[in-house]
Amino acid sequence: MINHVPFTDLLSRIVDNRGKTCPTNATGIPLIATNCVKNETLFPVLEKIRYVSEETYNSWFRGHPQPNDLIFVTKGSPGQVCLAPDPVGFCIAQDMVAITPNPERVYPPYLFAALRSPQVQHDITNMHVGTLIPHFKKGDFDKLKIPVPSKERQIFIGDTFLRLSEKIESNTRMNETLEAMAQAIFRDWFVDFGPTRRKQDGAIDPVKIIGGVTQNAENAARLAALFPDAFGNNGLPQGWKTSGLDDVADFLNGLALQKFPAKDGEPYLPVIKIAELRNGITPKSNRASLDVPEKCVVSDGDFLFSWSGSLLAKFWTEGKGALNQHLFKVTSEKFPPWLYASWVWHHLAEFQRIAASKATTMGHIQRQHLAEALCNLPPEDAITKLGVVVEPLVDLTVHNNLENRTLAKTRDLLLPRLISEEITLKEAETSAEAAE
Repeated sequence: MINHVPFTDLLSRIVDNRGKTCPTNATGIPLIATNCVKNETLFPVLEKIRYVSEETYNSWFRGHPQPNDLIFVTKGSPGQVCLAPDPVGFCIAQDMVAITPNPERVYPPYLFAALRSPQVQHDITNMHVGTLIPHFKKGDFDKLKIPVPSKERQIFIGDTFLRLSEKIESNTRMNETLEAMAQAIFRDWFVDFGPTRRKQDGAIDPVKIIGGVTQNAENAARLAALFPDAFGNNGLPQGWKTSGLDDVADFLNGLALQKFPAKDGEPYLPVIKIAELRNGITPKSNRASLDVPEKCVVSDGDFLFSWSGSLLAKFWTEGKGALNQHLFKVTSEKFPPWLYASWVWHHLAEFQRIAASKATTMGHIQRQHLAEALCNLPPEDAITKLGVVVEPLVDLTVHNNLENRTLAKTRDLLLPRLISEEITLKEAETSAEAAE
């Protein structure tokens, strides 16, 4: 029998900074708000943050988070919870609390995992008060019952949850680095024409000519030889040309998938709309029948681009689905995915500006904008050889995202079954090892 213990009985400290909004500065110590705490990340995300002075930090607040505390949102999106890093490096605003688990009553990593479990998240949602802005009162913490299994099971659940989450976080950070590297190389070579400019300025060191992307002199020499040492009358490196984005790739628009409804109890494809492109497939995603034309079926590794609303572009890694209208599936018989994806990303900010300027409820771009988005292209054999550098960076980001999907699915399937003692620790251990 699993004990269900009041939330407050598992805590040794609660830091609550409710009250007036504290004075903020342009610089100083980061002050995180509820938007920084998301169940999708291990630690708070420092985005759209404010700052406080050291004086405010030391005098205004009732307390501050300690390393490995849980940062728990109480208003707006109650139940979102993250770990406080070590060192913490920030203070918390109102509408959230920092809680310190009592190690005498619960294994701290287990409590973090339990708070993110579907059942506890469901219970928190049912305890919301308020209609416009939901909140979960600190005074009701004792009404939230946390399942507390044996200490052995707590340790396994907590450590496994953290290990899988840390791997996901590591892959995400790696992808940020890989994407920045790929974009920097692409811009230097294809937009700024760095190698040709450096040759024209007299550079003879191959490593310097290609921007230092490799320190291997032999490889650098092969790459440097692909770039001419002068510009043509068109302003491009000699032998290069420009083409519209619509000539570089094919942009297949999706369908109005309400015309292909899935029948209850029959196999289906999740519908990929703008929301799915942003957040992945969820239980709220629509369903389409398997009668969707094959050309509008999306598979892992396909490059998708939403041309209205929130203009986004990414390689899809959420499994097979059906392409809804307002999204393009981008392909090419002429050029490799890394090249046309890089050009879409390059023009994305301008496409977003065009969409935002339209006086409609949902801004969008038109096919003429694809034609007007110019792409600089070297000879085909040079594209293939230059891809040896850029393509692996792009491919590894796709691989990491696919791995993250497997890790998250394993973690999120194991967690509730472990907490409910539906499966043994040995069975869970085997599943976790397979995912890793």
